[in-house]
Amino acid sequence: MIKTMLSETLRPSTLADVFGQEHITSKNMIIDRAIRTQNIPNMVFYGPPGVGKTTVAKIIADNCNTDIHMFNATHTKTEEIKKIISSYVNDIRRVKPVIYIDELQNFNKKQQQILLEYIETGVITFIAATTENPYQYVYKALLSRLIILEFKEVSYEKIEQNILHCIEKLKNNFKKIDISQNAIKLISSYANGDVRRSINLLELIIDLYSDDDELIIDEDILKSLNISKQLLYDINSDSYYDLLSAFQKSIRGSDENAALHYLSRAIKAGDIKPICRRLLVIASEDIGLAHPSAISIVKNCVDSALFLGLPEARIPLAQAVILLATSPKSNSVILAIDEALSDIENKSTGDIPKHLKDAHYSGAKKLGRGIEYKYPHNYENNYVEQQYLPNELKDRVYYKPQNNKYESQIEIYRRKIKNS
Repeated sequence: MIKTMLSETLRPSTLADVFGQEHITSKNMIIDRAIRTQNIPNMVFYGPPGVGKTTVAKIIADNCNTDIHMFNATHTKTEEIKKIISSYVNDIRRVKPVIYIDELQNFNKKQQQILLEYIETGVITFIAATTENPYQYVYKALLSRLIILEFKEVSYEKIEQNILHCIEKLKNNFKKIDISQNAIKLISSYANGDVRRSINLLELIIDLYSDDDELIIDEDILKSLNISKQLLYDINSDSYYDLLSAFQKSIRGSDENAALHYLSRAIKAGDIKPICRRLLVIASEDIGLAHPSAISIVKNCVDSALFLGLPEARIPLAQAVILLATSPKSNSVILAIDEALSDIENKSTGDIPKHLKDAHYSGAKKLGRGIEYKYPHNYENNYVEQQYLPNELKDRVYYKPQNNKYESQIEIYRRKIKNS
């Protein structure tokens, strides 16, 4: 009985039960507002597998008193979708069905254009899901009609909360059920950001180990399942994000040995993509202009690692780590862009100076555009003093060179051209 009920028992039925996507599901965010107003926009859910995309679509339909028809673009033919939609033409309920298509990236341009016709006529509400970047895989005309909502990889902490939530739900089906803290951490580690994977493991444990409706899930049960060692690399350590934090801070602190240690732990976790992303960020955030070519070298190492896969990927990854850890450091780039962005958010930015505005069209001069612009290449050292920032920000200085060989040369060059 429990086996047949388990999937439905554990599936979230309200937005409050969806863990890890609070940026779009919490009160007064877009999904919550859509349900409250009974006005569902056409949307595409973008994010990794097992993070709640399909579940949220079902919650929306259930709470908006409409039908939902779910398809997978991997094997669905557009004729099937057309048939379902046409069945609503004479429906006396006047229902506007939700058409949900998973893995939308597998539909070609022609198939996506067919969906566009139904969206424009307003006979359906369209929700799609994809694990691929919609800007690269969804037809532009269709994408322009959709709101893109990004679902995030669920943190270890949120998966742990969801496991406890599931155990509470299951107490109605058991005389006794409980789970140890170590077992929760093990399941969360195995799930690696995928809520569905954690529930699948929980279901497997219940199917195999429940006895007379009693079950205590502990570390021994999980070890008896012989889960791959790479997914149990250090269950008593901090979360994976703490590992990534220690990894970056070790490189920033020029400790290549600590950085290699944390790299090894991350490799044991089995997913090198987060490490690759972090290495690229470090190259700009922590090394930056102190070693401008570092990011190009790291990009080549990352590409090699992703192409090779494990175990060989460990070699170019280690090369990138040692390079970054032993390189001179500068955070002038991130400080500069963050200060500029802060001004956009918090200050009056004013208008672009007229002499910098586009003047390549008839009538530009009558509007005063580009008249006083000085072309730097016509001057000595290809430089001429003129105002580039808006009046409100004309004295702002964002980039401040730091004390390293390359940025010192930048400062010397800048003084040379300005004082000539």
